[in-house]
Amino acid sequence: MTRIKAAVCTEFGKPLSIEDLELRAPEAGEIEVTLDAVAICHSDIHYAEGAWGGDLPAVYGHEAAGRVSAIGPGVSDLIEGQRVVVTLIKACGTCPNCSSGKPTICESPGTAPSPITRDDGTPVVKAMNCGAFAERVIVDQSQVVPLPDDMPAEAVALMACGVITGVGAVVNAGKLRPGEDVVVIGAGGVGLNAIQGARIAGARRIVAVDVTEEKLATAKAFGATDGVLATGAEPWKEVLRILGRGADLVAVTVGAIPAYNDAPRYLGWGGRMVMIGMPHSGAMAEYEPVVLAYMSQGMVGSKMGDVVIRRDIPWLADLYRQGRLKLDELVSGRWSLDQINEAIDDTKAGGAKRNVILF
Repeated sequence: MTRIKAAVCTEFGKPLSIEDLELRAPEAGEIEVTLDAVAICHSDIHYAEGAWGGDLPAVYGHEAAGRVSAIGPGVSDLIEGQRVVVTLIKACGTCPNCSSGKPTICESPGTAPSPITRDDGTPVVKAMNCGAFAERVIVDQSQVVPLPDDMPAEAVALMACGVITGVGAVVNAGKLRPGEDVVVIGAGGVGLNAIQGARIAGARRIVAVDVTEEKLATAKAFGATDGVLATGAEPWKEVLRILGRGADLVAVTVGAIPAYNDAPRYLGWGGRMVMIGMPHSGAMAEYEPVVLAYMSQGMVGSKMGDVVIRRDIPWLADLYRQGRLKLDELVSGRWSLDQINEAIDDTKAGGAKRNVILF
């Protein structure tokens, strides 16, 4: 057993507590990663608030980077000391979805007991397959991708979720073609990466829709050609004026129900909406199905950008090293583990793109 320090959720909606925990050694197919950085995603915050239920105590955190520090039996393509990005995407590799190139919706990822315990033997949930608000993690070998040593730890960590979710939603799920018009609703961490994905894929116009001028300005720095305030009356009319027609692709990157209700209004003939942001369980949206049927429009959900991590993350890492993908600019603040509650509060305030915990 290895002694680690971690931020533990003991009660939904309350601050996380820093505890010393025990981490067992990696078993078959697993690796131990000593973390250098973990980013704070809104999903971590929603889970800690109880938005989607779950068992406690738990360690959240799922956007991480570190180095392999121990290897379990049966792991042959990773070595100790190797820099890796740690994702929450655990895939069996053999179910129908994995076999058809859809590991983000693996049907049988497995539910092994958590490797984390308290001193008295109480199990601590390794949330989202990671439990990365901690100094070290035990994860399945399918969850990591080796990356170059010359990439900063913060940049590597961001590629575990927000970047692949945003870029992948546009490129993989949205199947954006060069010359198409895109509307991105929400210019937070995922939204900015959806904008980057649209830019990289060759969109004609990329319109960001958000509630503040500050976020719209940031969106333009990441590739948006235009910005529209969502607080205005019928903002979709302004978007239609800018584009001269309805959008080919609308990416909803926030979990707000009003955003989902309004999203189809931005679509043109044959347009499609990609649903990325996750509302709280039980929240319901409304739309008029006859419009979608008559205009041949579509809706598709996108989990983690529909990525294949060993294919897509190295591609994005290379774009970053070429200067074509912004990662350093996504980092709003750097914090220590002891400051995690302050970092979470700063994230919840809405101004941060991504706050990162450095170990």
